[in-house]
Amino acid sequence: MLQTLVVNVLALIVTLGILVTIHEFGHFWVARKCGVKVLRFSIGFGKAVKTWVGKDGTEYVIAPIPLGGYVKMLGQDDTNAEAGSQVSEDEKHMAFNYKPLWQRFAIVAAGPIANFLLAIFVFWVINVAYGTRGISPVISHVEPDSPAWEAGLREGDEITAVDGKPVSLWQQVNLKLLDRLGESGNLMITAIPAQSRQGAVSATDNQSTETFAVAIQNWMGNTTEPNPLGSLGIVQYEIPPVIDTIVPGGRAEAGGLQSGDTVVSANGTDIRSWSHWVSMIQQSPELPLDVVVQRESELVALEIVPQATEAADGTQMGRIGAGVQIYDLYNSLPAERRREVSFNPLSAIGPAMVETWDKSVFVLDSIKKMVIGLISVKNINGPITIAQVAGETASYGLEVYLGFLAILSISLGVLNLLPIPVLDGGHLLYYIIEAIIRRPVPERVQAMGLQLGLLIVGSIMVLALYNDVSRLM
Repeated sequence: MLQTLVVNVLALIVTLGILVTIHEFGHFWVARKCGVKVLRFSIGFGKAVKTWVGKDGTEYVIAPIPLGGYVKMLGQDDTNAEAGSQVSEDEKHMAFNYKPLWQRFAIVAAGPIANFLLAIFVFWVINVAYGTRGISPVISHVEPDSPAWEAGLREGDEITAVDGKPVSLWQQVNLKLLDRLGESGNLMITAIPAQSRQGAVSATDNQSTETFAVAIQNWMGNTTEPNPLGSLGIVQYEIPPVIDTIVPGGRAEAGGLQSGDTVVSANGTDIRSWSHWVSMIQQSPELPLDVVVQRESELVALEIVPQATEAADGTQMGRIGAGVQIYDLYNSLPAERRREVSFNPLSAIGPAMVETWDKSVFVLDSIKKMVIGLISVKNINGPITIAQVAGETASYGLEVYLGFLAILSISLGVLNLLPIPVLDGGHLLYYIIEAIIRRPVPERVQAMGLQLGLLIVGSIMVLALYNDVSRLM
């Protein structure tokens, strides 16, 4: 427990430290290029841990709370340069608010832009170092009477497009489905039917496709852990139901389950996969399950009563305190199900830019859906959740952690561009208004905007922390 906490905290510090430094360096670099005198470059908040003055006269500060940072520039606090300020005449050429409007706009926009550039760079590194590796989206199972089943999708169908957008890997299917989070209507899933696939001589054959309309209604709008494929009744691949870890004092241990057991059936239903087993458990809070497991060479009958726990949406679900055995699914599949794409340094640039754009649009669209009520605000995460995810992804390997870092950088860039005073987007909005009316926004309006912005940002931070604590309880 203590080790996990330490890893999470260190991962949070490293992750936010990288993102904040890149963001503030964007402001700093463009400000220097525009001839603005930078007084202080601070990473983190609180009492300074380390301070030094560079040859350029800038005071560099490292503080212990890695939740933000700032770049203080000469003349930046003057809301109206023409009204006079404390900047001396011989320094006005180095003052922020005496610079042309386009330069001030560029300096403020440089922070979020730096975050997007970081994401592009990280995705480029992932493409060059690891390439793209995944599993072809061939459906392993469709739950009877589920939305996918009602639409006509069946086991063995290979998904080729979602809402007309081509896909070739399961992770792409999931991302396209998440674009419809909180919406109602029909999901249009195009697939090659199983019989057409089986009749093809090779994967390059022209195989006929069909488009299935899957009905959705406020789809997963109130969930905090969306599982798009699961909610449609689609099982993407089967992981054997082999038990690994047993939580001490849990219902699995009380029922006699042991590490290495393979679950064969529950209440007379054959268990085909780990996800099927988990589904049975979740649907049976405080209800006895007659379970048969294979232990070495013999079958053993057990009775396990899942413990009732409350999900984030208030519903009851069962848990037993057992983990799945690590399984190399990718390498266990036949070659035709495995898909790999390698990139050279040049060919990796385009996909990195496209991925950054797609995820930026997704984040912005998700914010819009939260504002209009299509998605629950419980999806807003704070530093505790970020620390947990950062720690987990770091333990999974560099590739996974880098992907998380890129997504977080995109989120930071998008959020900072929102037209909320105190954020970069709020300042950019003022500059756009200034360009239209040919004079700075009045100080009184800016002061009111500052108070409103602090209220909005403060409320979001409180909500994020509340959601973090709620998830822990």
